Amino acid sequence: MPSLFDPIQVGAIPLANRIVMAPLTRNRAAGLKPGPLTVEYYRQRASAGLIVSEASQISPMGQGYLDTPGLYDDEQVAAWRQVTEAVHAEGGRIVIQLWHVGRISHTSLLPGGAAPVSSTARPSASMSFTREGFVPCSAPRALRDDELPGLVADYARAAQRAMDAGFDGVEVHAANTYLLEQFLRDSINDRDGPYGGGIANRARLLIEVMQAVSRTIGADRTGIRLSPLTTFGNTCARDSDPQALYGHVVERLAPLGLAYLHVIEGETGGPRQPKDGASFDYAALRRRFPGAWMVNNGYTRAMAIEAVAGGAADLVAFGRPFIGNPDLVRRLREDAPLNELRTDKFYGGGAAGYTDYPALA
Repeated sequence: MPSLFDPIQVGAIPLANRIVMAPLTRNRAAGLKPGPLTVEYYRQRASAGLIVSEASQISPMGQGYLDTPGLYDDEQVAAWRQVTEAVHAEGGRIVIQLWHVGRISHTSLLPGGAAPVSSTARPSASMSFTREGFVPCSAPRALRDDELPGLVADYARAAQRAMDAGFDGVEVHAANTYLLEQFLRDSINDRDGPYGGGIANRARLLIEVMQAVSRTIGADRTGIRLSPLTTFGNTCARDSDPQALYGHVVERLAPLGLAYLHVIEGETGGPRQPKDGASFDYAALRRRFPGAWMVNNGYTRAMAIEAVAGGAADLVAFGRPFIGNPDLVRRLREDAPLNELRTDKFYGGGAAGYTDYPALA
């Protein structure tokens, strides 16, 4: 039986173990690009089989929170290259998560005070993090159909920039009710035409993005993140039929030959079993997907070991445990205790609660 600590080949990317550092927004970008502290933060965690970087916007219009990094200009590429070189020097592998927040944004973060863009003109009930702190999201405007090819091109250009920056691949963020999921869900997407209405139309933009990214950098270096049941802190309703919607999505993704699919089980950062009793058959999706299957959300050491040994997952992603434990792989291997998290240092700030957590002696 495979072990959580065994190596695995994920597409074109060889991993030393099956423990993944999940993408974690930390709001510490310096001028919309990673700085020296970020280099050290990822270097410390390079023993993960794979690091998925914090979500990084594909364009200036993709930003939704203060001090998050981008991947759309040469300075950002150069700054990210320092991160990838540090991780590779420690023997690690790293992909970048490509992000467009859509309507979960605020005009103060966007070029010229522009309105956020989405599948809809209806505002999100979420909060955006700005210089004034957490504030309600601004009302969006619905993207026109003729703008969507440009959006697809933004994803492809960002993927190419990721390669230029030395990443081992990319993960397209299609979860947590951000832009691509705003098109997927009928609870948000209220448009007509080729990108609205039935499941196939609502999934069209996501499939076009994945095709474009795969053509640009190779499907074997491309992953995707999905969250079928999340309501993003009860700010967004689920799709009316998530099993049918995400089943269709995975069927369309399967022929592309993607490196992996990263699925959030239950509520993102919340209960694995939603309080309203909603259920989802993740195994049914896995049977349709030929690439590596990455699971996420509240996995303990015992759960992760069992998931890999029992064939329920190829990879297990850990989020918060990697914040407080740069040597999480060793701690899991030795069943050592974990450091206590400083939750007040999660977002923004400097080294405190970021690069100063101790490793095992």
